Parts: sequence; structure tokens; C-alpha cells
Amino acid sequence: QQRGVQRPPAAPAALHLVTWNVGTASPPPDVTSLLQLDSLSPAMDMYVIGLQEVNSRITNFLSDLAFDDPWSIFFMSVLSPLGYIKLSSVRMQGLLLLIFVKHAHLPFIRDVHTHYTRTGLYGYWGNKGGVTIRMSLYGHTVCFINCHLPAHMENTEQRLDDFEKILEMQFEEENIPSTLDHDVLFWFGDLNFRIADYGIHFVRESINNRRYNLLWDKDQLNMAKKKEAFLQEFSEGPLQFKPTYKFDLHSDVYDTSEKKRKPAWTDRILWRVKSLCQHASKEDDFSEEEQTISVTLNNYISHMSYGISDHKPVTGTFGLELKPLLSDPLVTLSPEGEWSAEHDVLLSYSAVPGFPSSAWDWIGLFKVTFRHANDYVTYAWVEDDEISSNEDSKQVYMSAAEIPDMGGEFLLCYYSNNLQSIVGISQPFQVIHLEALINLDWNFYFFCFLCI
Repeated sequence: QQRGVQRPPAAPAALHLVTWNVGTASPPPDVTSLLQLDSLSPAMDMYVIGLQEVNSRITNFLSDLAFDDPWSIFFMSVLSPLGYIKLSSVRMQGLLLLIFVKHAHLPFIRDVHTHYTRTGLYGYWGNKGGVTIRMSLYGHTVCFINCHLPAHMENTEQRLDDFEKILEMQFEEENIPSTLDHDVLFWFGDLNFRIADYGIHFVRESINNRRYNLLWDKDQLNMAKKKEAFLQEFSEGPLQFKPTYKFDLHSDVYDTSEKKRKPAWTDRILWRVKSLCQHASKEDDFSEEEQTISVTLNNYISHMSYGISDHKPVTGTFGLELKPLLSDPLVTLSPEGEWSAEHDVLLSYSAVPGFPSSAWDWIGLFKVTFRHANDYVTYAWVEDDEISSNEDSKQVYMSAAEIPDMGGEFLLCYYSNNLQSIVGISQPFQVIHLEALINLDWNFYFFCFLCI
């Protein structure tokens, strides 16, 4: 196999999804358990992190528009050393959605688009609503919606109306399917559904005795699923964990304030597989062999040790069984010869027939721990810096002045302006430390002098 060419990683892909209402707090010191980084199971392929109530005071928000917000920076600092890149993010006031993926998957993730829908103050205010990221993953369409729906016991209908409005939104770009037309849709966030009818003492007693099943029938989302056809298409794991709202800060004690809010499973993760919905409406049998994508929930838990807000975070770990519809990256690329800051360097790349190249495409040199697509050390324009071309490949140069003197381990990535994403990535390679190279040269000359 040619150096720099990747093949799709083996299915299933492991996805870890987080939802957390952080109550305007700063990131905690450690998220090892939240992201299951201490797990003995294989590493995740993708992290999807949905936050609500990220600090959105005007001074914070204006700063975050110009720079990455503290939560994005925090998760990048944790995940980038482990080989994850921030694929995409979208922010609407206090709502934030982040997606991180392993480098190897980048060439097979395409058509990444974001959207947000305001539902607060009759659609004019973004304190409530949904933020969405969609993509094509190995040729399958996948959509993620992080929501913060209206609060309070009596607002069930408003929550359902707002979610329907979020589902009805359309992406601005052409040829992007509607939300419900995606092969897989994940819906999560602070959905704010409460436990109806039962009094606070019965609810707390059931929780203390770990008899959560006594409360399931009166959970407003479970009740709504029995009535609303569009909700019946969504799946959810069993609520085998304590209700995640409302806690005193920095504790696992439910609300002791004067209001004494009744505990509730406000923080949820659901998913919908389009092919299952279509076949459920038909009378004929549906063979699992016909499926090209399936979703398996491996665990669905809350994390009681985090106390920075009055909500506990909830995570779902999924297996996505994919039959890849894409087998080759759009672009393959690799360094040519030895790379150091001593001289200009060369790289070669080739694109598949029909690749929609642009004069604005560029190839970046990245540290292997790079955080996102703009986190390059240097770059070259594929047209302006091209030095040779034939039917099979093209060569591009980078100036010695732009190559880091300190050397280290790096990657090359091809960024497509038309597709607004990285469409090719090289294998890691070494850039030689310039000082070490100079010392090597001096040692060689000294050896030659002795020989004379």
C-alpha cells in the first residue's frame, strides 16, 4: 500500500457522547472518568460533547466570538495529545456542541455543516433552542442535535413544540437532507422533562432505594413517547441512574434550598435510525443483513463525582456498525525525501478523478498533536507552490524558512476549500532537528579531516 494512503478503519466505530448543563461554571480540573479515558476498552473513534449554560455574559461571549471559548480550549487540551482533532463546533449563547475525531477518520468525513435554532422569546432569543452538526461519515449521513428546552413542570407541550421546530429547520446549503432524513440522528441535551404527579418525598424515597423503575411511567418524556408518533421513532437506554437534577453545588445531595426542586431526569440522550423507522412502517419482515448502518448503546450513565453545576453530566457510549460506502480518501499525500529547516522541502499528492479542487486549496504541516484544521505550523497553496505535475501526482514545495528548526513528528493535511474540510492526511513523519543536523555535518567533516 502506498505511503500516506489510508483505508477505512474497521467497523464498528466507537462514539462517546456527553451532555452536561454546566451552569456557567468553568471546566473542572479533570475529565478522565467523564470521557472514559481510564477505560480498558479500546479508544473512542469520536467524541461528541454537548454543553448547556456555558457562560454567555456579554463580555465572555464577545471574547469567545474572537477566540475559542474556555470549554473548547479545555477539551482540545485533553484530547489533542491523544490523537483527536476538533472536527467542528457550533455555539449559540450558552449552547455549545463540539465533535472530536481520530485523525485516521478525517478523509472519510465530508459535508460537515452546522446550524442553530433559537426558540427562546418566541424564536428571537438563543437562551433556549438547539445547535446542530451534520456530516457524511463513510458515506452515511449522521446528525447531532444538542438542545436546551424550556424549564418547569408545566411546560411539557412547549418543550415538544420547540423540539419539533428544531427538527423542521433546514440547512442553508444545497443537497443537504432534512434533519429526519439523516441515516442516524442523535438528540440530547438538557431536555428539561420532569417527573409528574408523584410528590417529592415519594420521588426521593424511590431514588434512595434505587427503585428508579417506579418513576419511569411518570417521566414526562416517557409519557410523551406513548402519545407522540414522531417521538416513538427515537430510542433511549434505560434510566438506571439517579435523576441528574437538581443538586446542591459540589455535592451529591439534592436541592436543599427553599425551592426544594423535585429531582428529574432532565439530561438525556436519544437516537433515531432512519432505516428502522422506514421498515417499521411496512408489513414485510426486515432482515438485519439489509442494514448498512446500525447503532448499539453500550452504556448510558451519569457521573455523580462532578459538582460544578446543579446538573450531573450524562454520557452514552455507542457502537456504530458501518458498511463503508467510501473506500479511498479524496487526496493522498506524503513528504518527499528528508525534511529539515536546512533546505526547501517537497511533498507529493494525488487526487481521485473528478476531485473538485480549487486555487484556494492548501496543504498544511501540522504537529501530530494538532487541535483543529487551523492549527498548522505552515502551509503551501497547492497551485501557487506547485513545481511539477503529471497524470499520477503533483509536487509542491515548502520554504526552508517555514520549517521548524526544532524538528519533531509531523503530519501533512490537504484542506479542500470547496468541501471546507481536511480530505487527505499523511502518515506521521520526522522533521530533523536542525542543530542535530549541523552537529552531524561537523562530526562528518572532523572525521574526514582525521582520515586525511
